[in-house]
Amino acid sequence: MSDTKEKTVDDLIILGESVAKGKTTTLSFNVAKLHTQNSIDVPIIISRSRKPGPTVLMTAGIHGDEINGVEIVRQIIAKGINTPKKGTIICIPVINVFGFIHMDRQFPDGRDLNRVFPGIQGGSLASRVAFQLVTEILPHVDFIMDFHTGGAGRFNAAQVRIIEDEPLLYEYAQVFGAPFILYSQNLSKSFRNACHKLGIPILLFEGGKSFNIDNNITNTGVNGAKRVLNHMGMLNSKFKTSKPKEACIVVKDSKWIRAKFSGMFKSTITINSYVEKGDVLGNITDPYGSFNHFVKAPNAGYIFNINESPIIYQGDAIFHITLAIVDDKTPTPESL
Repeated sequence: MSDTKEKTVDDLIILGESVAKGKTTTLSFNVAKLHTQNSIDVPIIISRSRKPGPTVLMTAGIHGDEINGVEIVRQIIAKGINTPKKGTIICIPVINVFGFIHMDRQFPDGRDLNRVFPGIQGGSLASRVAFQLVTEILPHVDFIMDFHTGGAGRFNAAQVRIIEDEPLLYEYAQVFGAPFILYSQNLSKSFRNACHKLGIPILLFEGGKSFNIDNNITNTGVNGAKRVLNHMGMLNSKFKTSKPKEACIVVKDSKWIRAKFSGMFKSTITINSYVEKGDVLGNITDPYGSFNHFVKAPNAGYIFNINESPIIYQGDAIFHITLAIVDDKTPTPESL
C-alpha cells in the first residue's frame, strides 16, 4: 500500500476538546441556530487507537435527502468498524442536519452545501458550515471517504468517483471494490474540490437514490470502507474482508441518454447491465394508450444510472451509459 502519515500526537485537540489515544467520544459541531433560537448540533464520533496512525474521516449527508450514505456511515459506527487498530477514525454521518430533518437536499437558506466550499466565516448559513468543517476538522485529516446517493429519483450504480491521473486515489478506489470507478472532474466549490486543494485524498462513493435505503448499495459501501481500512492497516482484527465478486469497471467517459418525449416512463433494463447499440432500454407512453416510444441504446456500454421516476419530461436524463472503458474486461450481457 501507499505510505500514510504515522501520527504520534498523544491528544487530538478538535473543536476545542481533547481526545486521548485509546478513547472514543462524541463531540458536538455547533453549526448555527434556527430562527426559533434552537441550536442545531452535528454529532461527530471520534474513535482513537492507542497506536499511532493516519486519521480517516468518513462523511455523509452533505445533501439532506441522501439517506443511503447516512445509513452506510451509521452501520460503520453501529458495528464498531470505526474503532481502529491504529490511528483515528472520525465519522460525521449527517453533515447537513438541517436538510436531513426536513428531507431536503439544500440548507434552509436555499443553498447547496456542496457548492459553497471552502466557505466564508461571515457568509451564508451553508457557507459558515462549510468554513467550520474546513477549518476545524480537515486540518486533522489524512484521508476521506465521502458517501453520497443519486438525486431526483435517479438510481446510481455503486461507484467511486475520482479525478484522473491520481495514482493514490486509483489505488484506493480499486481497493474499495465498487462495481464502477468513474473518472469525474472536481466540481467548483464542492467538498471534494476543497479537499483536493488542501492535498487530502478523498474517495467519493455514489450509490442508490434519494429518499431510499438499498441493502445492496449499503453493503457495497460498508464492505468498501472495510477494505480501505484494512489496506491502511487500520481495520480491527475482529473484522474480515473479502475480495469483490467482479473486477472494477473503470469508466473514462460516459453520456446521459435524455428523453425525447414527455410521458410515463418505465425502464426494462437493470442497473449495471451491459447493452449493445440498439438494445431497448425502456419505453415512454402516454396515459391514453395511443403512444409508445422505445428508448434504445445509442452505443454499446454499461448502464450505471437509471431514472426511476414514473413521469418524465422531454430532455430529462433517464439513463447514464459508458462510452469509454479503461482496462475493460470482455463484457457479458448478464448484469454484474
